[in-house]
Amino acid sequence: MKLYDSELKVMDVLWREGELPARRVAETLEKAAGWNVNTSYTVIKKCVAKGAVQRSEPNFLCRALVTREQVQRAEASELAAKLFDGAPEQLFAALLGGRRLTKEEAVRLRRLVDELEEPGC
Repeated sequence: MKLYDSELKVMDVLWREGELPARRVAETLEKAAGWNVNTSYTVIKKCVAKGAVQRSEPNFLCRALVTREQVQRAEASELAAKLFDGAPEQLFAALLGGRRLTKEEAVRLRRLVDELEEPGC
């Protein structure tokens, strides 16, 4: 599922706030992004059509159907596939941009790699 920047703004509100009426999502986005109500409702409907948001009645109640982590993984995988021939280590190196890791960052990354490493490697 590909979510565009505007759709991610809607999702961010739902991830932070939980289930909300569309009216409250629109109010939040009016303050945060300067959107009018029609823009917010249009983007919410796009998220519903993509299966990212569930709409229920009464009050056009909105609930995220995908987690932030699911979207992050999908976006990172798409980026790795598109720009780095699917190689996660090349994506990671590009994200670092040549900067050095702190000791704490290196420890956390080693732990993560150990957790994700295939058995028997």
